[in-house]
Amino acid sequence: MRYMMTFRGTDEYEAGAMPSEESITAMTSLMAEMAEAGVLIGGDGLHPSSKAIRLEIHEGKHSVVDGPFTETKELIAGYCLIQVASKEEAIAWAERCLDADMGNSRGVDLRQIFEAEDFGDAYTPEAQARTQAATAKLSK
Repeated sequence: MRYMMTFRGTDEYEAGAMPSEESITAMTSLMAEMAEAGVLIGGDGLHPSSKAIRLEIHEGKHSVVDGPFTETKELIAGYCLIQVASKEEAIAWAERCLDADMGNSRGVDLRQIFEAEDFGDAYTPEAQARTQAATAKLSK
């Protein structure tokens, strides 16, 4: 099963504060351990919402809004994608990531990623073929 961890940003993060050298060392060491264990799919920190772009659609028309997004209470400061055998294993890795983050975020949200079988008959053979073709291009 795959999970996405999202790290919720703090006011300091939104103001552009960078993590300490100690935190960066702890997090990069843990990410290396996760990669060695075959759990890590990917992950990175994100710039604050002041550098973000939001796309919305209203009545069929697109709008582009530049950050910051002050009306949003919890913004994502970073993410990590993992592949694990169980929910409990995902929680264990997320707890370790939260510890390594050393207070740079308000917490971590952990959400399971949909797998093909979760969609049932709506995920047609044609849609599956398109997904497989796109995925094959990613691995090149």
